[in-house]
Parts: sequence; structure tokens; C-alpha cells
Amino acid sequence: MNKARILLKYIAPYKWSAFRNIFYNVLSAVFALISYTLVIPFLKILFNRVEQLPPPGTFRFSMEYLNSAVNYNFYVFIQKYGEVNALLLVCFVVVIASLLKNGFVFLANNSMAYMRSCTVRDLRRNMYDKILRLPLSYFSDARKGDVMTRISNDVQEIEISVMASLTMMFRDPLYILIFLIYLFATSYQLMLFALLLLPVSGWLIGKSSKTLKSASYQGQQQLGRLLSVVEETLSGLRIVKGFNAESKMQAQFADTNERYAKVFKRVTRKAYLASPLSEFLSTIVLMIVLYFGSSLALRGIGNMGQERLIAFVVIFSQIIPPAKNITTAWFNIQKGLASIDRIDQVLNAEEKITEKENAVSVKEFRESIEFKGVWYAYNSEPVLKDINLKILKGQTVAIVGRSGAGKSTLADLLPRFMDVDKGNILLDGVDIRDIRIKDLRRLMGIVSQQSILFNTTFTENIAFGVDSPDSEEVRNAARIANAHEFIEETGNGYDNMVGEGGNKLSGGQRQRISIARAIMANPPILILDEATSSLDTESERLVQDAIVKLMKNRTSIVIAHRLSTIQHADLIVVIDEGRITETGTHEELMKKDEGYYRKLHGFQAI
Repeated sequence: MNKARILLKYIAPYKWSAFRNIFYNVLSAVFALISYTLVIPFLKILFNRVEQLPPPGTFRFSMEYLNSAVNYNFYVFIQKYGEVNALLLVCFVVVIASLLKNGFVFLANNSMAYMRSCTVRDLRRNMYDKILRLPLSYFSDARKGDVMTRISNDVQEIEISVMASLTMMFRDPLYILIFLIYLFATSYQLMLFALLLLPVSGWLIGKSSKTLKSASYQGQQQLGRLLSVVEETLSGLRIVKGFNAESKMQAQFADTNERYAKVFKRVTRKAYLASPLSEFLSTIVLMIVLYFGSSLALRGIGNMGQERLIAFVVIFSQIIPPAKNITTAWFNIQKGLASIDRIDQVLNAEEKITEKENAVSVKEFRESIEFKGVWYAYNSEPVLKDINLKILKGQTVAIVGRSGAGKSTLADLLPRFMDVDKGNILLDGVDIRDIRIKDLRRLMGIVSQQSILFNTTFTENIAFGVDSPDSEEVRNAARIANAHEFIEETGNGYDNMVGEGGNKLSGGQRQRISIARAIMANPPILILDEATSSLDTESERLVQDAIVKLMKNRTSIVIAHRLSTIQHADLIVVIDEGRITETGTHEELMKKDEGYYRKLHGFQAI
């Protein structure tokens, strides 16, 4: 029921499309009933059983009056124009009724198509928006392939399984209801008997669909794992080939693929069971009704003549296809509910980084950044412990330490990629949790060790954080970052595509584009996370030169492994096992005989 409410929440904005769909379905059901009931006069003419009837008298709204009026006028028409023309009239009315029925079916489906496409669009957009809002820590635990499966395959599964089934759920119950009203009016005894049989078949169908949802959920989980293996293979293809690990990856993929195939086979088998099972049970019900109705007709009970019995069976048989559709729809909905479960897990994931209702708007950085008693833990393991640090405006502060000491975590706390567990981070005396997130991040430019580029042009990558970039400003940023020359040498210059993840560029070129992007944003605070650690000597020189230009007149927080790049920093902070163990300038720290910084410097000198 909760999953149904989730779906209804997305359908709600398009309720008028749903109402139009229902209205058109009612009209199509009425004209379908008219075309089926015309079998009675057709059979009467064929078996020469048209009886002379008196006029129906004064109009009154009842089934009996309508039946008498139709039969009387039909008798008059036969007397006046003959039986052949009467048959022609019946055929003409059936054709017109069929045309109207199918016309309204099209209009109903057209309304549903709009609702389906818009609902799926909204669902996928909400998923994407939620992914952008989730903290980085969420993606440390979640597999990329699984997240991609949820936004693509799971949403598509809802469109195919659930939304397609809504067409049947909106249409077929109306058909059944209108047909049942007519059948009750024809013979309530026979109809009551038929209704006693339907719950039994419904119970059998429900029993067989019970396990479909859990099997489908397992299938989507396995598909997520499968896509994760593919994503990891594509990302690390160089390593896979370099270590001759193709057979290992093939075995891993084959195992995951086999698991998915087994679950998929089980789900498909259960879904295919819906149609034959419902058809077989419907045939049993139809035969029992036909036998019971024939016994009533032969004994003359309840005004049940042969023509009325045939008409009853014809219309009752028309209940079977929509009943079968409802069964199929129920199976599909059970299958789709597993996808709703998985999507719901993302949509309801906790947004740990939230903005306060009355957050402060900040436009500039004036004085200092201060860490006061900051603690941060990942999976209950403390990463930062009681950090106290003050960074003044205009200072270059270098953070050094062994891998895993907490350097990058310290930098990630400043733009609120994560929030502290204890303590405060103050920007000009204001807790950063009290500042509007966009304003806070607008003050900062980030250049990381792994330069992230998007599969678009140089211009769009450099001006990524700018709404209306000026081409000359883009070129100027590239010049400062030592990137202008190699950009101009490409075929289309600044309009050249950089490839997925910048794969058309070298590591140094990618890093210089990242620096140009930071220059273009013109932030007062810079966070440089080991920006030169993975480069060759020549690339490092060019990038280092670009960084020096970038850092000019800015407050900079530099995370570095290579101590030679930060010797001129105003303050060097040494972190070991999550704690600040030393602070000072390069000269001050080198004077400490037993200092960790001096020891690190000695290792690198060797």
C-alpha cells in the first residue's frame, strides 16, 4: 500500500488525464455492450423468433421499458422493410458502435500515454536531483553501477510494468462493471452463481504471484552488480590488460551474469504463468456458467430463453479478456513494486548535508577560517580528532602527513561535502552550517589530484561554474593556467571536445584545464588537493607555475605529498592519525630534531 501511495504521488499532478481516461473508457464500454447485445435481434431474425409485441406505452426509466421499446420498434421495422433489411440495419449499428468504441479506446489510451510519459520523466528527474543532493559519503558505500541501474532500469521497469498496467487497471474494471450490470439485469440467478466462482480463481492467481515481487527485487539487485562489474572494467581497463587479468574479470563477470540470468529466468517464468493460468481458470468458469445457464433455460426458470442465454454467454465471455488483463496487470505491478522499493531507498536516503531555514547569505571572505575542536568519524572510526586550526585571509596553509592521516577529509569539511561530528568550522566567525551552501561553495575553488573533466568542449569545461561566460575571459583563464597553447593546437581550438573524462588529454593537460576552471570561477579561497602528485617533471613544472599564478592574492589550503612544493607556505600543518602534531613554517619545523616533518623531508631528500 505504501508503494501504491508513492506512485499515486507522482500521478497526482496529471489527475485530469486520469479522469479523461476513465470517462473515455466508460463510453467505450457502453458502445462495446451495445454491439454485443445486438446478437439477440440477430439471432431472433435468424431463427424466425421475432414476436408481435404491443407498444411499450408511456416512457419510464427502467430496463424493462427499454427492452420493450427496442423489441417493439424492431418488430415494426421488420414488418415495414423486411428481415434482410433488418439484418442490414443490425450490422450497420454494430459497425457504428464498434467505431465509437474503438475511437474512445484511442482517446483513453492517448490520455494515459501523456500521464505515463510525464510520470516517468518526473520520477527520473527526482532521482537525479536526489543524487545531486546526497552527500559524498553516500557514494562511498553505494556501487555506481547499482545507482545507475536504479535511475535507468528500475525507472524503466516501473514504466513498463506498473504504468502500462495502469492502462488495464483504469479500463478493464469499468468494462467488467458495466457488463456485470447488464448481466445482473438479464439473469441475476445465473450472475450470482458466476460470481461465486470468481473468488476461487482469484485466490489461485494471487497465490502464484506472491513470490514474484521478491524474485524481481533480487533480479534488479543482481543487474546492479552486473553493471558495477562493467563500470569497474571500463574504468580500469588499462590495469586489467596491464596485469593480464582478463581471465579473472571474465570469470567475475560470468559468475555475476549467471546469477542474474537465473533470477531473470525465475521472474520471467512466473510472469509468463499469469496469462495461461488466468485463461485456463476463465475457461472452467465459462463452461460451468454455460452448463448452469442451459439448465435454467431448459427448465424455463427466470425468463431465460435460448437467445438471452447465448447473449449472456457472449457478454460474460467478454468479461474474461479484461479479467485476464487485470490478472496480468497484477503480476506486472507485483514485479514493478520491487523497482519502486529500490527507487524509494534512494529517494528516502538521508540528506545529511542540509541547509538551515534561515541560513546566512555570505558574499565575500573577509578575515579567517577557524577549525575549533573538530571531530569526524567514518563508519564509527575517528578520522579527525580535536582539530584546532586558524587560517588567516591571504595565507597559504600546507597540510602534510602520511596517506590516510585525514588531510583530504579536513579539506572536504570546509565546503561541506561532509559535516563535522563535533566542534565547529567558522568562516569570519560564522559557523559554516549557518551559511547558505551555494554561497559557501561559491567562495571556494577546488583543484583535486584526479582532475574531473566532462565530455564537452574546452570552453564549457573551463567555464563550468559560470552562467554566462565571456570567451575572452575563458581564454585569459587558459593562458594563466598554461593551457592556451595546447588548446589552440587542437583541431577546433576551444570548441574541441575533450573526450569522456578528458581521455583525449594527458594528465598534465587535464590538470591545467582544472586550474583554468578554478581561475575562471575567481574564488577567494583555494583548496588544492595534491594537484601535482601524479604528474611527470615537465607537466609538474607547468602545473606548478599555473598554481602559483592561481594562488596569487588568495587564501590557499594546499594538501601535498611533495614537500618541495610547499616550502614557501605561510603555515605548514602536520597531521598524523587524525591529529595535528606540528605547525610552523618550513624553517621552524626543520629545526625540530625529532619532528615528524623533518623526518618526512629527510626521506624525500633521499
